Amino acid sequence: MKIVLFLAAMLLVSIIPVAFSQITIDTNKEQFAGGDTIEINGNVENGNPGDFVALEIKDPAGETILIRTVTLGEGGSFSLKFKIPESGAAGSYYIVVNSQQGGQTITETKSITLSSSAQSNVEKSSKGGGCLIATATYGSELAPQVQQLRELRDNQLLKTESGTTFINSFNDVYYSFSPYIADYERENPVFKEMVKIAITPMISSLSILNYVDMDSEVEVLGYGISLILLNVGMYFVAPAIVMMRIRKK
Repeated sequence: MKIVLFLAAMLLVSIIPVAFSQITIDTNKEQFAGGDTIEINGNVENGNPGDFVALEIKDPAGETILIRTVTLGEGGSFSLKFKIPESGAAGSYYIVVNSQQGGQTITETKSITLSSSAQSNVEKSSKGGGCLIATATYGSELAPQVQQLRELRDNQLLKTESGTTFINSFNDVYYSFSPYIADYERENPVFKEMVKIAITPMISSLSILNYVDMDSEVEVLGYGISLILLNVGMYFVAPAIVMMRIRKK
């Protein structure tokens, strides 16, 4: 009788599905462009802090372009940032997350779309992008310095053709390196303070533009060139003069 009960119990266990933890994956947006930074945030249900998950990024051709092992945080959370190559092929990219649960590998996949470079320029010019370095330096997008930069961009520069052209050209250069500097600021408080010291004079000089009228192309160019010369003087000419005087002594 005991043998019959044992076999019945084994049979019952074998036909009851085993419930594994679920994996959720979120990204900062669904559509990206070459050069954009993808922020991946996710959670492993019932995951333990210190456990690992493997993240794999596949391009439209199915080729793996990135593999990372990430440590789970509190509540089974995980995150990862990576930059899409400027020359990345347009199409669907796949984020694959693998987690070991009860001796089994649990997999979850999320797809994102990479648009063409032409679409990238439209998106960046229309949205303006984020002030990544200033946000990392001052700790929040709501910091007065970050708000000041955003207002200058949206309320002044983007309202004129020459200002929009400048912003588009600036974004192409700025977003090629700013994610790396912003990430390093978050990891290194000393570097963060060095960046703050370096950019504060520039931001202070830019605040002048919030108090002037720039309704014409000529005014935008005039004030823009004046500020460029002012910053060149602060960052290069003045230190050079000081160094020359020190050497003479």
